[in-house]
Amino acid sequence: MAPEIHMSEPLCLIENTEEKLVVKQEALGILSAITQPVVVVAIVGLYRTGKSYLMNKLAGKRKGFSVGSTVQSHTKGIWMWCVPHPEKPGHTLVLLDTEGLGDVEKVDDKNDAQIFALAILLSSTFVYNTMNKIDQGAIDLLYNVAELTDLLRTRNLPDINETEDNIDLLSFFPDLVWTLRDFYLGLETEGKLITPDEYLENSLKLKEGSNERIQNFNLPRLCIKKLFPRKKCFIFDSPANKKKLSQLEKLNDDELYPEFVQQVAEFCSYIFSHSTAKTLPGGIMVNGPLLEKLAQTYVNAINSGDLPCVENSVLALVQRENLGAVQKALAHYDQQMGQKVQLPTETLQELLDLHRACEREAMEIFTKNSFKDEDQSFQKELQTLLDAKKNDIYEQNKEASSERCLTLLQDIFGPLEEKVKRGIYFKPGGHNLFLQKMEKLKANYYQQPRKGAQAEEVLQNYLTSKQSVSDAILQTDQALTAKEIEKEEAQRRAEAQRAEAERLAAIARENQRIMEEKERLHQQQVRQMEIERANFLAQQQRELERRLREEAERQRALAEAELRRQQEELERLRSYRPPSDDCILL
Repeated sequence: MAPEIHMSEPLCLIENTEEKLVVKQEALGILSAITQPVVVVAIVGLYRTGKSYLMNKLAGKRKGFSVGSTVQSHTKGIWMWCVPHPEKPGHTLVLLDTEGLGDVEKVDDKNDAQIFALAILLSSTFVYNTMNKIDQGAIDLLYNVAELTDLLRTRNLPDINETEDNIDLLSFFPDLVWTLRDFYLGLETEGKLITPDEYLENSLKLKEGSNERIQNFNLPRLCIKKLFPRKKCFIFDSPANKKKLSQLEKLNDDELYPEFVQQVAEFCSYIFSHSTAKTLPGGIMVNGPLLEKLAQTYVNAINSGDLPCVENSVLALVQRENLGAVQKALAHYDQQMGQKVQLPTETLQELLDLHRACEREAMEIFTKNSFKDEDQSFQKELQTLLDAKKNDIYEQNKEASSERCLTLLQDIFGPLEEKVKRGIYFKPGGHNLFLQKMEKLKANYYQQPRKGAQAEEVLQNYLTSKQSVSDAILQTDQALTAKEIEKEEAQRRAEAQRAEAERLAAIARENQRIMEEKERLHQQQVRQMEIERANFLAQQQRELERRLREEAERQRALAEAELRRQQEELERLRSYRPPSDDCILL
């Protein structure tokens, strides 16, 4: 695990002297020891607008970066404070506080643009601190420095610039966080409340139109949108009562306005959670030593004059940079069209889509590499050259399409033409067979790929040339078909008579079958009735026999009962004794 860097207070990273910018060795020594990825947050803005206060909050300290209490600017050059990242383990948070822009005590303010550019080049999150509202002056300043920064970047990263065409600016330019201090406007438009982010987007919205005034209005906004695709906006109320502002760094949160405290907390939370590690094109993660090298590279480039002052004219660069941008765009267009276009294209729209895609890429290449083409003269020249290339390849596409289609027609319809010559279709119904074959061959033709835009025109021309053949086959067909129809009519009548005879015979057979079926059913019913009568008589016989058996049984039982009675009576008589004389006397 890499050791954490503990800085008790900020150090000057880049000193701004009257002659040049100087990279401080003590600060470079700190960076050289940081092996972790660095999240670099830099802040730029007018002097005395509270930049250092926000940076101290990000460092988690009340004091650190100098917070002045007078109209005199305190921070000179760029000061650095490296602290462990509070929310991303294994990352170091590098805070860069810059001297204020527009300091009235400066003899020469050319260094403003240099400090501004360095903050953009070195940071992964760039905080642009302005007062009150977003105005045209702030937009123009950001635009001018961003354009020059991009130029400085491409000139001083040769290894990266070799693959510039494939590099997304997202991999180099920092996220833009626009902070508005002492904001007093209502966040409302057309009667609807809007967010700070929506206010920023509305401020950068382009106007419709193409006149010079509108182009001058849109150009800075287009540049900012291109170079800073990721943007965020925060608004801040006044921190406290005016009398307390001179002691701002000594005030506790309960001595500040609650709204301001909440706004600062939201700002810090966003920076901690959304700011990413500084990354170079190609996915190169920046650590301390690499940030050290970048700082030295850019400061040396600026001191050698690679970054012109904003106030100086850049017309001397326009011709060279923009002619090169045009040639680079054309070369990219030719390369892409050569790789992607196979003549003939399936449809004209396919060719136009490929052209538009390559044209759009070429325009993007031009836009990325052009420099202050404010009147769009070089862009218009590029458009004219691209239009000429489009017209040329359009004609090539037509010619290639016609050649391929004629070859296909010869291959597909050639066998049919041979059959016509042999008279195969000059017979009754031949014309219909000819048309059916033509339709199949046409379908086959339509199914063939990459015929190009001339496919239908070439086919129709061929079909028109074969119309006389179709007419001759039709005339022969009609003449022979008339005789065939008469013969078929006679056959039809004979067939109808045979069918009628067969129908009557079938009716007779059906009637005979019905009669036979009725007789069979009758005989079946008679047999069933006889079976049922026999069964009935058998049942009657069985019932009579049952009754006779029952009567015989009853008579036998009566006889047995009578016999038993008689036997009992006999026994009784046998056991009878007459009474004695004594009994009689008594």
